[in-house]
Amino acid sequence: MKRIASADNPRYKALLKLAQNTRERNQQRKTLLDGVHLVEMYRDHRGRPELVAVSDGGLENQEIEQLLQSLKPLEPVVLSDGLFKRLSTVETPTGILAAIARPQPAPSKLDATCVLLEDIQDAGNLGSILRSAAAAGVGEIFLSKNSVDAWSPRVLRAGMGAHFLLNIHEDSDLIAIAREFKGKVLAADQKASASLFDADLRGAVAFVLGNEGGGLSEGLVGAADRTIAIPMAQGTESLNVAASAAVCLFEWVRRKI
Repeated sequence: MKRIASADNPRYKALLKLAQNTRERNQQRKTLLDGVHLVEMYRDHRGRPELVAVSDGGLENQEIEQLLQSLKPLEPVVLSDGLFKRLSTVETPTGILAAIARPQPAPSKLDATCVLLEDIQDAGNLGSILRSAAAAGVGEIFLSKNSVDAWSPRVLRAGMGAHFLLNIHEDSDLIAIAREFKGKVLAADQKASASLFDADLRGAVAFVLGNEGGGLSEGLVGAADRTIAIPMAQGTESLNVAASAAVCLFEWVRRKI
């Protein structure tokens, strides 16, 4: 195993840039996976990562040791606990990180149920939506240009590996996609008079959800076939966008069963 003992090591500096700099991740089209579960999910669905880094403490963890064995012939880079902590994106470092190239989505035929997300800003919300989509068996996700980086460490943690089960299309023209979609386009809007539970969800459905504070743009609402609302108790606030997405997706699942 190669050991890095200095923060001036070029390979360590490159990893630190990936961990701390969004622009660097975007330019290189790479990101970091933090923790056993994410690395396992990548291994199971995409293959071996480009590089694995382990802390001294991580080498003593049996779960990490088993994971490293499964990644052979890839050899990990070993870091002191202090150097590793600077790379980790969590309060209590897990002991293993992996650098990967961001998976490129396969072209979509726009004929399968999908989710269109406009200007989602919160990493936790996006990660939760991705988890719900994967759990519902919906594989296509389209994000507008101004949405949070889908491959940031925070979104990856919140997604819990769902990224590797999905086709994630970033910087998408959602209006064009809505117009070309070969199915029903339903925009979630709490002001809508039509209920999700009364909507026709047969066939392919594109669920459209908007920004946490501003909701959906008029242009995207205009490109939808109809707007729908989730029925709620009188006097309550609108649902969080991640919760709204989960309700929409699993109502679609329920109708299929």
